[in-house]
Amino acid sequence: MSAPNSNQRKACWGARDELWKCLDDNQDNAASCEKFQKEFEASCPAQWVKYFTKRRDFLKYKEKMQTEGFEPADRPKESQS
Repeated sequence: MSAPNSNQRKACWGARDELWKCLDDNQDNAASCEKFQKEFEASCPAQWVKYFTKRRDFLKYKEKMQTEGFEPADRPKESQS
């Protein structure tokens, strides 16, 4: 597989940005953004789709940690014998 050229990269990134905007506007409701998802998958190599999907999940998680903070789970109670 050859690397995407400049125009293909721009089309991919544009489709990604449109999808992410739709997901942000619709509280991550994928059903509302189906046409943008299809365009994104059609415009980008499969590995890029996988990468950008993981990247968005990470950025959302990072944002949540920065705004809400981290609370460790309760430690399991040790069994008493």
